[in-house]
Amino acid sequence: MIDQTADGKKTEEVEGLDDGRDISGEYPIDTVLIRNESRTVHDVLRRIEQGKFKMDPDFQRDFIWKDEKQCRLVESVMMRIPLPVFYLAESDNGEMVVVDGLQRLSTFQRFANNELRLKLPRQSALDSKYFRDLPAKLQNRLEDCNLILYIIDSKVPTQALLDIFERVNGGEPLTRQQMRNSLFCGPATLFLKDEANSDVFKKATTGTVDKKKMRDRELINRFCAFKIFDLQEYKGDMDDFLAAALKKMNEMNERDLIALSIKFRLSMKNNWNVFEKYSFRKHWSQNESRRNMINASLWDVMSVGLSRYDESMVDRKKSELQNKFYSLMDSQSFIEAITLGTGEVRRVKQRFDMVNTTLKEIFHD
Repeated sequence: MIDQTADGKKTEEVEGLDDGRDISGEYPIDTVLIRNESRTVHDVLRRIEQGKFKMDPDFQRDFIWKDEKQCRLVESVMMRIPLPVFYLAESDNGEMVVVDGLQRLSTFQRFANNELRLKLPRQSALDSKYFRDLPAKLQNRLEDCNLILYIIDSKVPTQALLDIFERVNGGEPLTRQQMRNSLFCGPATLFLKDEANSDVFKKATTGTVDKKKMRDRELINRFCAFKIFDLQEYKGDMDDFLAAALKKMNEMNERDLIALSIKFRLSMKNNWNVFEKYSFRKHWSQNESRRNMINASLWDVMSVGLSRYDESMVDRKKSELQNKFYSLMDSQSFIEAITLGTGEVRRVKQRFDMVNTTLKEIFHD
């Protein structure tokens, strides 16, 4: 399926990207620990400035409210209209990640920093005013406004955390990767962003993976997870697996992240060298007129598999790699492993075993 973004660029769906996810909430109810606190706008903004509240910059940029809606929020505060509650997730180190309410907090931040000029023609005391233009009485009314915060405990399971995020977020529906980008914001998410913007990734995927939904970063997240962890550590829950990878990457030093980037970019070059525009897609020859969408399972095995060999080795074995790949594509068991129930542990192990065995035969390692 091919869609178009607002700027006219074509984007494609990725086959099997949401497999291996159970978002039905199958976890003990008593593990969902949420407490509530009351804090003023001034206190919350101070904590944001101190870095104690994490505001995902990608989310802010891509999903920012229009000025009209931001002005109406400020007006509501000035009219003392109660606001909906805010949800935050507590990280292991005590930082607070904004789960629901990011737009409202961003609006308060912009207005308090004199970056938002009010457009409220029916409110003469507020219209055309920056925060600095307001009398002290109205400035205090904003800063003293009490916000009700529901804080999700750091011990809540990842799947429950993502489910809560999905249930309470009041804005545009988010993909799981967009949620992860907010919840695990740090060196890991910056890594995904940088690699998604790299020329080699764009070339290998023909630049058609949806960026707004962060499907590009999700693919790279999958590469990192299967590259960092032993295959035995995958237990059948892709959400947990991808979250664990981001947590691990946030703890890695710069040298290790650079090494991971080198391997990732090597893989992109190798896959393009062998398969060109058919990389990570089901195909049986290099001359097919119709090109299938990227297959997430093929992405996993081929991106990780060809990250282990240098460019010269792959170039010498190019024809053999193509022939062996097409032999795999003629195997019913391999097709099933990349098409049916792809998140199941046995399917994941099966396709990795088959590709790894093939690569060992080719490279004699």
